Amino acid sequence: MVEIKAEPFAFPAKHDRLALIVIDMQRDFAEPGGFGASLGNDVSRITRIVPDVKRLIQGFRNAGLPVIHTMECHRSDLSDLPPAKRDRGNPTLRIGDEGPMGRILISGEPGTAILPELAPLKGEVVIEKPGKGAFYATELGDVLQRKGIRQLVFAGVTTEVCVQTTMREANDRGYECLLAEEATESYFPEFKAAAIAMIRAQGAIIGWTAHVDDILESIAHA
Repeated sequence: MVEIKAEPFAFPAKHDRLALIVIDMQRDFAEPGGFGASLGNDVSRITRIVPDVKRLIQGFRNAGLPVIHTMECHRSDLSDLPPAKRDRGNPTLRIGDEGPMGRILISGEPGTAILPELAPLKGEVVIEKPGKGAFYATELGDVLQRKGIRQLVFAGVTTEVCVQTTMREANDRGYECLLAEEATESYFPEFKAAAIAMIRAQGAIIGWTAHVDDILESIAHA
């Protein structure tokens, strides 16, 4: 076991039980012309974290630790897209509609793909999730159980929606969760700050938060 410097107190990392989950680093959320931009968001806030996410991914690979990627997307027939979800957002451009990078958030479309700089390697798990949380209607729980994973480090977007939702799902399932602060982001800085405060409040009620450098230093010497 090694300790990772974290808030509200050190995270007791167990090397053989630890994995990185990279949430939804997709073109539709990070590139101009994508779904995120169509909602009026500043996507440059997302692309600025790419170097830190990349460093974190490489650090876990170098340490021989699992890296799991998620993508928010739906079936082409929209059978897994509730009307209540489709009806929200930009009324002129919705999930399933044709966008500049193909049908928005549809499995297999160019815009749904993970950013090339962060692309999964052959053999790394990629979870396609129809909801905000990565456990809902996916095989993530089974994957983690097979690998013997009990601790999760989180990166990706957005901090207050898909990242926090998945951390809360994981916390309720008994996983110990650590958020890499520089490797996550929101379109709204105040939302990121609030999410971080919520996660580590009351003695890590949802989980811990730590800086990327501290995480990398600890796993490199595990």
